[in-house]
Amino acid sequence: MQHDYDVYEENCPTRQVLARVADKWALLILDRLDGEPVRFNHLRRDIKGVSQKVLSQTLKRLERDGMVSRTAFATVPVTVEYALTPLGRTLTETVAAMAHWAEKHMDAVLVAQQAYDAQPR
Repeated sequence: MQHDYDVYEENCPTRQVLARVADKWALLILDRLDGEPVRFNHLRRDIKGVSQKVLSQTLKRLERDGMVSRTAFATVPVTVEYALTPLGRTLTETVAAMAHWAEKHMDAVLVAQQAYDAQPR
């Protein structure tokens, strides 16, 4: 079954996926998972400022969309690891570019913000 999707259409389901991957927490999670599987608490420690609830919700959404896999190990307590799926790996370069673009260009953004804020309204 072939579908034609158009991200500019209001009710296109691609908008939900774009909203998910454009979310700052999803971007940081996807970027952090590039490489090897990572445990939940390790993700929480690495991604400063994310709450346990938001991390859990975001991982579940990414798992539902097929971008992240969850593996539970029968330990006491249970150990859970998250990894990128093959679909999630297709976003690796894009996610890294977005996340690290902000680091590289933050000074220019701050200058632009100051100039904008200094304009009379």
